Amino acid sequence: MKKLFILFMALVIILGITACGSTNQTSETAVETEGTKSMKMNVKIGDRSFIATLEDNVATRELIEMMEEAPISISMSDYSGFEKVGSLGRSLPTDNQETTTSAGDIVLYNGNNIVMFYGSNSWSYTRIGKIDNLSDWEEALGSGSITAVFTLAK
Repeated sequence: MKKLFILFMALVIILGITACGSTNQTSETAVETEGTKSMKMNVKIGDRSFIATLEDNVATRELIEMMEEAPISISMSDYSGFEKVGSLGRSLPTDNQETTTSAGDIVLYNGNNIVMFYGSNSWSYTRIGKIDNLSDWEEALGSGSITAVFTLAK
């Protein structure tokens, strides 16, 4: 009986330690999440400027590093009547996920193409960001080729 009691107490102590350990990890993760501020990016098309909220992923972090060095200018052409696509000039790491886009979404396609949507599409993309205010978004993208300039918002 004494051995059974000792075994039971040992099990209670082990479970107690394990539960405390996972609670601490959750608290640390919550602190890190609360400390992460959302990054913003300026998207300039002709004389119109838009602000996009950036995703937190490896591709976006590398894009931010590029924008810290210099503005990124991309010639973009219309594709299928719902998006503008242009080459970034280099590849970024991908975290592709099947997704349905909507107007204002900015994604990475094939690791080296930036796509900005004014319509919707379902495909496997790495999300980069989303335009905050879509007023004049479709008009700015127009029906032909454009040049988009990306910079970090201050």
